[in-house]
Amino acid sequence: MTEERFVNIETKISYQEDLVEELNKIVYQQQQKLSQLEAICASLTGHIQSLNEAGNINKTLNERPPHY
Repeated sequence: MTEERFVNIETKISYQEDLVEELNKIVYQQQQKLSQLEAICASLTGHIQSLNEAGNINKTLNERPPHY
């Protein structure tokens, strides 16, 4: 009876270790993607700021649409 319990416990631990490893991989991939998105966001922010400093944004934001 105790041998069977040990086998069941070892089996459950093995499945949990596999699950933890898989979850760690997913978290790592999500962190990589988050880093990429942060870099893209920073790049876009810089681009918008440079356009704003050049005066291109203010002109287009303050223009009235053609239907006015």
